Amino acid sequence: MIHLNIGSNLNSNFGNKFDNISIAIKLLIDNKFDVKKISNFYDTPSYPNKNLPNFLNVGIFGTFNKSAKELRNIMQDNFIIEAPKISYEELSEDGTKKWILDVGNQDSVEMVLIPEGNRATLCVSSQVGCAINCSFCATGKQGFSRNLEVSEIIGQVWLAANSYGIPRTANDKNITNVVMMGMGEPLHNFDPVVSAMNIMLDENAYGLSKRKVTLSTSGLVPEINKLGKVSDVSLTISLHAPNDELRNTLVPVNKKYPIQLLLDAVKNYVEGCDDRRITTIEYILIDKVNDTLELAKELADLLSQIKCKINLIPFNEFNESDYLQPSGNRIRKFKDYLVKRGYVTTIRSTRGDDIMAACGQLVGQVNDKTRRKERIQRAKIEAQSI
Repeated sequence: MIHLNIGSNLNSNFGNKFDNISIAIKLLIDNKFDVKKISNFYDTPSYPNKNLPNFLNVGIFGTFNKSAKELRNIMQDNFIIEAPKISYEELSEDGTKKWILDVGNQDSVEMVLIPEGNRATLCVSSQVGCAINCSFCATGKQGFSRNLEVSEIIGQVWLAANSYGIPRTANDKNITNVVMMGMGEPLHNFDPVVSAMNIMLDENAYGLSKRKVTLSTSGLVPEINKLGKVSDVSLTISLHAPNDELRNTLVPVNKKYPIQLLLDAVKNYVEGCDDRRITTIEYILIDKVNDTLELAKELADLLSQIKCKINLIPFNEFNESDYLQPSGNRIRKFKDYLVKRGYVTTIRSTRGDDIMAACGQLVGQVNDKTRRKERIQRAKIEAQSI
């Protein structure tokens, strides 16, 4: 008689925890494991990190008319733990490294590692493509295929942490910061993203501080409120405009969740954190679109209601966009005004643009279920024929 224990605490592309276990049992039966008895299902807390989802567990008793080695081989063939497959990797002149990862069904995502002194920041993707379709973002132009699973998100961290030529040990901090700023809107993939971030924070996994794990969102208000109940990682808001009229054009989700509603959610999130947290406001500067001193004044007035710092990001150009990066003089004037108004304001250094790894340039390969890319290409052809 053989006794096997099977447990699951995360959803997968097969379904929920119960579905995962059911499929595992079916695979055993299909491979001639004669199940004699199945125990009751038991829901148990995750250990040692109790912040992770509970496990669903079951015991299976049965016989197998082959050797133990053959049973192990069957399990190895059907129950696989593996990192995402690397399709391509490239190193920038400034040390930035980009990976393109094959996630199946002609889909791929990109992740970027940015070393700087003693810091190593990993930019992680949460979706194949993105449904938000911000006008300045290359990812949005690719359309949307699907959400990434927990394993595909945390697998990016594992891959980067083990990319230094020697196996990572428990005390290594090869990755010091993780930002959920790669492909996709993280809050559109809520449960897998939260579960992956909990693993990043777990001292038995990567042991990152909650201040070193950052989630960047375009402003999904209900999900920000929901996040505040289950997590207190650092929060960054992709604002990019100080008024609803302009933001509706740049970040279409603003039509559903306008700026004031978004800022109210941010205030509630920060108040729920048990420390003196400051939100980061991201603002991509686009030449003659949102970079005037009048808009800088409007931004300063708007943000007076929250504790924040401002990160200015010069627009990184890509083929599918007609937007341009402002001159250095326009960027400095915008920053200087905000500093004069008392805001801690930084200009993000452009890293990895020579390998299309800078902010807003990630594209991957998206089996677009929205047909957005097709519509964009058709509109271009029609415009050229006029």
